[in-house]
Amino acid sequence: MSILEANTALRSLLDQHISMLAEKEHISAETIRAGIENGTMVLLGNPSHGNVLPTLVGQPAGVKVNANIGTSPLKNSVACEMRKLQVAEQAGADTVMDLSIAGDLDAIRREMLSQTRLPLGTVPMYSVAQRYLDADRDPAEMDPEELFEEIEKQAGQGVDFITVHCGLTRRGAELATDGSRLLGIVSRGGSILARWMLRNNKENPLLTGFDRLIDICRRHNVTFSLGDGLRPGAGHDAGDAAQYEEVMVLGQLAKRALAAGAQCMIEGPGHVPFNQVRSQIQTIKRMTNNAPLYVLGPLTIDSCPGYDHIAGAIGGAIAVEAGVDFLCYLTPAEHLTLPTMDDVHAGVVASRIAAQAGEVALGRAAALEREEGISRARKDLDWDAMKKYALDAPKIDERRGEHKDEEECAMCGKFCAVKMLREDPMGKI
Repeated sequence: MSILEANTALRSLLDQHISMLAEKEHISAETIRAGIENGTMVLLGNPSHGNVLPTLVGQPAGVKVNANIGTSPLKNSVACEMRKLQVAEQAGADTVMDLSIAGDLDAIRREMLSQTRLPLGTVPMYSVAQRYLDADRDPAEMDPEELFEEIEKQAGQGVDFITVHCGLTRRGAELATDGSRLLGIVSRGGSILARWMLRNNKENPLLTGFDRLIDICRRHNVTFSLGDGLRPGAGHDAGDAAQYEEVMVLGQLAKRALAAGAQCMIEGPGHVPFNQVRSQIQTIKRMTNNAPLYVLGPLTIDSCPGYDHIAGAIGGAIAVEAGVDFLCYLTPAEHLTLPTMDDVHAGVVASRIAAQAGEVALGRAAALEREEGISRARKDLDWDAMKKYALDAPKIDERRGEHKDEEECAMCGKFCAVKMLREDPMGKI
């Protein structure tokens, strides 16, 4: 049975929006259906998320950008996170993830679902772990049943995709903590789950109970974002045994999910040196049956706190050209604190730049049209047309400021090279 036969919620969503998706993505309806059927594309949209904007992830559809927001124990303002949600949308994010770990997580999640049409993702492990940590208890005491109940609840609330670290095996946890890694496990959900396995001497309940998760996700059309709990958190650790132990399992799980009617994306690194990004992406795609790949960065260097959105955009551009389908933004606040609203904007735009650079390299028509359009507008000194094609149009008005009524930019003025070689009315220079 095909995924569209097994997943009635997905089939209904696709049938309703196929024309819109084909026009938006500049690909045929047949290409979309084939991609969903073979697992190289996913359509994000939970019917319980009212008025959700169905979003297609998977090349040759356009590369999408996700923005992470959410509270923390040290900075907990729900109103601020809701404003960040608006900023992310305005900056051009395609999806948002609520990574809140402080406050009333149910209320925050419901509010975000009501405030945005963008597909919303979560990490259900955070909600379960919060109950233990806030009570000064060890999350290794967690009853796995609590995690399944939380996933079922969030699916019913309308969450569109969930990060679940199903591929993190007990063996993988041991490999990541045997001292060979420079930075160990940097995934929050991955570290909690690894702690549970090592303390209880048991296998990952999300792995052993994967068929149960498939049933939940299929019924609600919640897309699996199979988490990379053992992603490298330092360039030194990229491509080690722990990372690829998990990737191998993720490929097997993605195949099982597709066969049973559930949609699945794969999460990827992480910190990867520039010269290893392409080989990592191509290897992961091959090992996971070309399922949509969702990466954090990758960050090509570790030594630029305050500028990680730049390191991530460099890696992201290479990754898109190598086959990545979905970029999770990094902000200037990464590794330091929660992002401000300005950080959220900067992070979304940096990832959109990476996506554009990668798609230009791939020769995608929409990306090339944008490049050619802004170049023509520059030749004509047509600032309105430049804003039409610019990735961050408001920035043009902001930076032109006091010189906005001038035809030339303030860098050149009367020395404008474009105007210097314009023809006069007699057709001569």
